[in-house]
Amino acid sequence: MYKKNAWENYSDQDREKLNAFIEDYKKFLDRGKTERECVKAAIEEAEAKGFRNLEDVVKNHETLKAGDRVYSACMKKSFMAFVVGEEPLEKGMNILGSHIDSPRIDVKQNPLYEEDDLAYLDTHYYGGIKKYQWVARPLALHGVIVKKDGSVVELALGEKPEDPVFYITDLLIHLAQEQMKKTAAEAVEGEALNLVIGSIPAAAEGEEEEVKEKVKQGVLNLLKQEYGIEEEDFLSAELEIVPAGKTRDVGFDRSLLMGYGMDDRVCSYPSLRAVIDHEGTPARTLCVILTDKEEIGSVGATGMESNFFENTVVELAYACGVTEDRLIRRAMSNSWMLSSDVSSGYDPNYSSVFEKKNASMLGHGICFLKFTGRGGKSGSNDANAEYIACVRRIMDDNNVDFQMAELSKVDVGGGGTIAYMCARYCMNVMDAGIPVLSMHAPYELVSKADVYEGYKAYCAFLKDAGV
Repeated sequence: MYKKNAWENYSDQDREKLNAFIEDYKKFLDRGKTERECVKAAIEEAEAKGFRNLEDVVKNHETLKAGDRVYSACMKKSFMAFVVGEEPLEKGMNILGSHIDSPRIDVKQNPLYEEDDLAYLDTHYYGGIKKYQWVARPLALHGVIVKKDGSVVELALGEKPEDPVFYITDLLIHLAQEQMKKTAAEAVEGEALNLVIGSIPAAAEGEEEEVKEKVKQGVLNLLKQEYGIEEEDFLSAELEIVPAGKTRDVGFDRSLLMGYGMDDRVCSYPSLRAVIDHEGTPARTLCVILTDKEEIGSVGATGMESNFFENTVVELAYACGVTEDRLIRRAMSNSWMLSSDVSSGYDPNYSSVFEKKNASMLGHGICFLKFTGRGGKSGSNDANAEYIACVRRIMDDNNVDFQMAELSKVDVGGGGTIAYMCARYCMNVMDAGIPVLSMHAPYELVSKADVYEGYKAYCAFLKDAGV
């Protein structure tokens, strides 16, 4: 039941719109390699479209009316934006939800050490990664270091042509006989993901006692000189190691994109744009959620398991004059949502793990999944047939190319999204996202057509859902 490849349906005008959107997405992806950077970029884009901080609205005891546009951020790592609709909030919202964290390697709190004239940062990987993919490649260091006085040092080192990059070594093939006998999961251990950061010993200073770890001290001297950082400041730092370099077009025809963090920024950016690009006053209130910590179970204060979503909706409701608890609960249960997370694209090189007629194909448009989870649908939200029929109608009415799929063969594996957490409010939720090849690798692959069809799908859903 697959439709034709989406590229076959595009006019020259369609391709111009597609290319313009893709160029904007590439810029967002390159400037947002961490969740903090994504939130910062989202706020800038929202404010440029007339959105105000909901915190200011609450602080000033202002009221909101139809057409007003507000946003809220949680600890600079999660983000929500709303366009207030004409209908009472209790009638429900049209919601797009995605996550902005991606698999990576984090720096430990006591990271800096020296070993045999090389200085390193000790690390702890975040999310599901194949550890062997992260060695012997250029890496960048992004994040913040917060000093005791509250001042913040921001780092994004390794992205500019003149920047240094960082590196995790691998064992040379000539000596790797034992390593090559190990499974892929064992070939590189987590404690071996140590980041090389320097090798020049500190210069001697007068007749002071000789420094024992001269290379480490040399790095500390540079950090002090360049950023005013002491070694103890690593205790209150959040530093993330990510692949260095920009998002690139792939293929002679430039139809594909390769970049870091497609999961799930390839859904979060089109979702954000669909809300902030909306013109005029919608019938129902529109909402986009960009959340953190999905890759480790959506836990913590900035994950979807927290009360950030619910608390923010309550503040919005009060600002709209809705103060009864039952009406706010009704607003949640009457909402319609797309849980916008990536799908595993069909890869002909690894066809054995897919059930082809229920797999998502690159270039065939946005992918809807009735359920995710693994095995016997464990850990999934399972959308009802009535809701799926409504979404199908919306896509067809708006000429959006889409496909229905599952992640893999039934017993091969699986994964989850934030859908089941929002389904707790009894709202209609279905997973919807972009097919990705090499998911969770340092560089992932998507079709430009699917990204653009995703944006079109999210715009159509916001306009027509629940109407």
